[in-house]
Amino acid sequence: MPTPILSPSGYAATRAVAFADAEGNAVLASGSMPLPVTLGADPTVPLAGTTAVSGTFGPYQPALGREAMLTLAGTWSGTVRVLRSTDGGTTKLPLTIAGAAWAQFTANCCEPIWAETEAAARLWIEVTLASGSLTYRLAQ
Repeated sequence: MPTPILSPSGYAATRAVAFADAEGNAVLASGSMPLPVTLGADPTVPLAGTTAVSGTFGPYQPALGREAMLTLAGTWSGTVRVLRSTDGGTTKLPLTIAGAAWAQFTANCCEPIWAETEAAARLWIEVTLASGSLTYRLAQ
């Protein structure tokens, strides 16, 4: 139910979030007119493939502020770790959190591994296989 405006003011002061509509007019955010905030379509191309040999694969350019998902599948033994570079791949460093190794795997997985905040950063997958065949996918 609307709140009536009482005399003598003839107006009501509101405190609400507003945004510009298509004509540039202020529109109060509400259930019928929510804030126009969405996550856009993924602008990145997944890094995906299958390998039976050790190697470093990439680069993958993550979209900023969104988690990157790593999927590892297959019958394999060895180690996979995700590397990050901000200089075009000249220097690749393993991901860490609080100084501890992060995003290093010895078995199949499907999980979020990183949320990037730096535009120049790229990710690589370093695969060290002892045997088998590994299918990998890094995407958002």
